[in-house]
Amino acid sequence: MADYQFETRKVIEKIKEYNPRIIGLQFPDGLKIHALKLVRQLEKELEVTVIISADPCYGACDIADTKLENIVDLLIHYGHTPLPLDYKIPVIFVEAYAKIDIIPALRSSLRLLSGYEKIGVATTTQHLHLLDEAIKFLEDHGKRVLSDEGVGTRRGQVLGCNFSSVKKLNVDAYLFIGSGDFHPLGIRLSTGKPVIAADPYTGEAKSIEDFADRILRIRFAAITRAREAEKWGVIMSSKKGQERLSLALNLKQMLEESGREAFIIILEDISPELLVPFRELDAFVVSACPRMPIDDYHLYDRPILTPIELEIALDKRRWEDYTLDEIIF
Repeated sequence: MADYQFETRKVIEKIKEYNPRIIGLQFPDGLKIHALKLVRQLEKELEVTVIISADPCYGACDIADTKLENIVDLLIHYGHTPLPLDYKIPVIFVEAYAKIDIIPALRSSLRLLSGYEKIGVATTTQHLHLLDEAIKFLEDHGKRVLSDEGVGTRRGQVLGCNFSSVKKLNVDAYLFIGSGDFHPLGIRLSTGKPVIAADPYTGEAKSIEDFADRILRIRFAAITRAREAEKWGVIMSSKKGQERLSLALNLKQMLEESGREAFIIILEDISPELLVPFRELDAFVVSACPRMPIDDYHLYDRPILTPIELEIALDKRRWEDYTLDEIIF
């Protein structure tokens, strides 16, 4: 199990500036196992009461400030960098960098990168502090390495809904440093270039191409099924960072102009169970988190599309122009 830099001493000094009585802690699921240890230290040193948010947390778009507004005086959010949003209560962001050796994974990637000279590198919040080390390793092995800031993201940083940092790089291929398939998939679909994913937790590297091909086949099938749908649900989110009302209204208008019925449904956490009462609907399109239709498609018995996929289903965009939906602040 990887350890993380929770920067507890720095956090404690920052907390003192607010003089709170009750503090909230929020984590993505992978970091929740560290919550009790942090609570013990904070309550002992600060003589405060700490409340842990156990709800799912999907990113900086999903801050618990509204839920905890009348409960805590201060919220400590671990694992993400802030977005330009207004919060109901003060929020301290702690990136929680992973303490991990990335060299084995980088070494594994060299064979897969052998045919490429110019490499773009990208990673997630937990590994941003290792970016320079990764660049030096690749350069020491004869690669030209490029990285860039994105719109609202740091140099080399990608989010599940924001791949702007990689789109303008003039490279032959990309190396993603991190775990999971969605972020390298996003880079592949946003750039059209080969992507190698180097997982520092396993020390292994792999091409994302087969996975991307499988996902594209699944998405093509979903779009094909959705072409016949007459009654649509437009799913929007009440989460502050995902609440794209103007997009939801545009999607409803687009569907109605094409002769379909469209109903806007707002949810906080989107799940098949909460959509059961709407059995009359034939398909859904999501204006909330762009990942949801891709990651959770297998949970639904009806087509569930992204806004870009809806454009393809309605013949307003070509399949050849497929890309992921993004939320850019």
